[in-house]
Amino acid sequence: MTTLQGKVAIVTGGSKGIGAAITRELASNGVKVAVNYNSSKESAEAIVKEIKDNGGEAIAVQADVSYVDQAKHLIEETKAAFGQLDILVNNAGITRDRSFKKLGEEDWKKVIDVNLHSVYNTTSAALTHLLESEGGRVINISSIIGQAGGFGQTNYSAAKAGMLGFTKSLALELAKTGVTVNAICPGFIETEMVMAIPEDVRAKIVAKIPTRRLGHAEEIARGVVYLAKDGAYITGQQLNINGGLYM
Repeated sequence: MTTLQGKVAIVTGGSKGIGAAITRELASNGVKVAVNYNSSKESAEAIVKEIKDNGGEAIAVQADVSYVDQAKHLIEETKAAFGQLDILVNNAGITRDRSFKKLGEEDWKKVIDVNLHSVYNTTSAALTHLLESEGGRVINISSIIGQAGGFGQTNYSAAKAGMLGFTKSLALELAKTGVTVNAICPGFIETEMVMAIPEDVRAKIVAKIPTRRLGHAEEIARGVVYLAKDGAYITGQQLNINGGLYM
């Protein structure tokens, strides 16, 4: 793609944190965006209003993408509103951190469903439309935790690592079609989730990062735009945006 102007994107979990930054960055590049949310209706509608006030096009679509029927609804609503689909950003995610001894089946299953099963649900529903696009893009927001692991995060790590395997395999299958499939692996980003970590613990994390700071959600968003716009010869890859914490 030489330009993203007029392209259509879905951002799952697009109303807060990294998802909100991705939504805004895509819209600022002329992309029509479907902002998916599960329970954050006010946040999603606020972002849509912001985009429209700035001359862009956006809709908010409620769907719990861990359920296949709701994921299909998200795709259908986007196609009905904009007539096409070019970019799918699988960003929806939650954490239920527990040491493995304390990790119950419900917290295991919920994290896997939201973070990993959702990727299958949305991508399978979107694939036909992405194949019709001139340069379809699937961009999966994984995590440094899926690469390096994290204490008390066996569920989250398993889901995010699963996204990486999904990315590589689907990239192989779709390479001849022109649809690229890539992942971005953020490190510790300055979001509500990370800022909720106790300050002393957060300071220890920052001390281990070679750049000595947390990342910004906008830096992840610019990575998404790069893969969407200039990523025609990039597929099956992991773009690490982590300040050098994992190399």
